[in-house]
Amino acid sequence: MLSSQGKAFADDMSDHLYGPPGRVLQWALMAFFSLGLLTAAQARPLHIVAFGDSLMAGYLLPEKDSFPAQLEQKLRAAGYDVRVTNAGVSGDTASDGAERVDWSVPEDTDLVLLELGANDMLRGLAPDMTRAALAQILARLQARHIRVMLCGMKAAPNLGADYAAPFEAIYPDLAQQFQVPLYPFFLEGMARQPELTLSDGLHPNAQGVGVIVAHIMPMLSPLLHMP
Repeated sequence: MLSSQGKAFADDMSDHLYGPPGRVLQWALMAFFSLGLLTAAQARPLHIVAFGDSLMAGYLLPEKDSFPAQLEQKLRAAGYDVRVTNAGVSGDTASDGAERVDWSVPEDTDLVLLELGANDMLRGLAPDMTRAALAQILARLQARHIRVMLCGMKAAPNLGADYAAPFEAIYPDLAQQFQVPLYPFFLEGMARQPELTLSDGLHPNAQGVGVIVAHIMPMLSPLLHMP
């Protein structure tokens, strides 16, 4: 699509060249600017930022086994020209993420995978606090015109229904409010599977990360085709 500056330039030139030659020049200029934009868009890989806590960071795993690294490898194997940046920080709550989102997500970011809230839940923080922090992150990213996929989290069973209900409602509510795609449960497929977790029973091992990546891929892939 021709930029507003390019169209204005083409229109100005055709105003000075009447008749068919002017129209030919205008279309030639439009083609030139459009080709330039297309080339620029293809000049770099699509940049995805995996923004979250230890589940994103790859707690106790080699970097090559972390979620961002395995996701990038899987997407490239599927034919996507992507770069996935690891912006996970172990121990981060949603409020911690809100404090660092502006500098953790660079300007060239095309898509953010937002995964936070697990540490809020494990610490028993008020769901309203988690909701407010995640809403702040989403608002800041949308103000920068950066697309987001929100990754949901479930509460541990021992916290009871009175905590689980308001906590788990945070994610679908915010996805609807901000009109962003929701991946309902980031640990889908590996949670409570001992063979897929580290000895702490919480964090995925390398194989568990692979399961997470395999489950999220079908929902993520269509987002990579969006303008």
